[in-house]
Amino acid sequence: QVQLAESGGGLVQAGGSLRLSCAASGSIISIDLVSWYRQAPGKQRELVGRITSAGGTNYMNSVKGRFTISRDNAKSTVYLQMNSLKPEDTAVYYCNADSITTAGSRTYYNTWGQGTQVTVSS
Repeated sequence: QVQLAESGGGLVQAGGSLRLSCAASGSIISIDLVSWYRQAPGKQRELVGRITSAGGTNYMNSVKGRFTISRDNAKSTVYLQMNSLKPEDTAVYYCNADSITTAGSRTYYNTWGQGTQVTVSS
């Protein structure tokens, strides 16, 4: 069994920064594409950005230049660095792994974390 756990959320003033982490637990061999999503109250979940296993990234337009996704494969962790935060960035942030391969060559697909709350005050 594998799990993803987000951490690093909190309350920050507009213009501030936060770094979210998405850590995979289990006997992880490799993690493929990882995506960050967010869901604000009363809104649909939206894709913030994603990072491939090779480190390639893409982002939604509203966060380009402010957010950066990176990964540390040795730690089975993906990060979301959020700078110049705005009140409209307030949401629960989730990470999702397209596939996770564990020791014993078992692969888990479409794994979600439990989410972490980010609140940006004006």
